[in-house]
Amino acid sequence: MKDPLAIGLGALACGAGLGGGTIVAALVIVRTLEHHVSASNYQESAADPVLAGTLAGLAVGATFGWRRSRWLDNVWQRGVIGALSTVGALLLGFIAWPIDHLFGVGGLAVWGAASFVLGGAASAWAVRGSRDDALRDAE
Repeated sequence: MKDPLAIGLGALACGAGLGGGTIVAALVIVRTLEHHVSASNYQESAADPVLAGTLAGLAVGATFGWRRSRWLDNVWQRGVIGALSTVGALLLGFIAWPIDHLFGVGGLAVWGAASFVLGGAASAWAVRGSRDDALRDAE
């Protein structure tokens, strides 16, 4: 029997982790490149890559939350998981701001890598919960 809790939580954490990692990766790229662009040009162009990275991260979060929950029969639950995955990705992106100010670009890169690791581990958890013998293994 499938484990719907493992599928749901795994899909949620997968979407949040991979989406948050995408947002943080965009922030790392912008922070790294800001030293190579003059200050007057940077103020005009910095918002566009951050906004694009954030929107890409939200799309990644929703997509992976939806796809990893495909073993659930209820479409409503899948939609809620996809929506909450985007919220989780946004929260991981917001947490990146104090990490950037405390630890710099290196700390930001570590936070992004940790987000991707979370997403990968949670994806494996959702897949493991989708097996027909998932609840039998838990006993």
